[in-house]
Amino acid sequence: MNTLNREREGGLEDTLDIGGRLRHLREAAGLSQRMLAKRAGITNSTISLVESGRSNPSVGQLKRILDAIPIGLAEFFAMEWVRDESPFHAAADLIEIGRGPISYRQVGRTMIGRQLQILSECYQPGADTGRIPLRHDGEEGGVVISGHLEVTVDGQKRVLGPGDAYSFGSNRPHRFRCIGDEPARVVSACTPPTF
Repeated sequence: MNTLNREREGGLEDTLDIGGRLRHLREAAGLSQRMLAKRAGITNSTISLVESGRSNPSVGQLKRILDAIPIGLAEFFAMEWVRDESPFHAAADLIEIGRGPISYRQVGRTMIGRQLQILSECYQPGADTGRIPLRHDGEEGGVVISGHLEVTVDGQKRVLGPGDAYSFGSNRPHRFRCIGDEPARVVSACTPPTF
């Protein structure tokens, strides 16, 4: 886990989850990792590594990232957050983290301290994750609930219908596209949280 210990008179202050805090702020600002990276002038893989706890940013790098949200270093370290402890989530409580023709409704308010992200996805007819394939660390999988979703992984293409599923290492180039006249609905999971 990506943490920072701050010294205080008489000992160490609480260990801070830098990656979890950054992910929480990015989500609250409605930014994807790619959007935040572009604003900060760094690669989206850097954001992914920091949020997943596999990289500790320098103070300068963290300041550039936080300036792109925007939030100051002092406010970042002072902010309080509460982990979503409830094991149950009503449909109305799922958090929308997508935009436009692709809806990603997240189970749980934040991904702070979580290793698994679960999404209820809806792709409108013709919706596409983009011509440039996605690629990031981790694993993901999903089950198509309704409609038809074209999934491309490492150049292999398959149209999946209700009940069909996919599962792969997310470092493989991948793309999702809704095929047909009805929305494609998918329940997916990824680890570590990506969005």
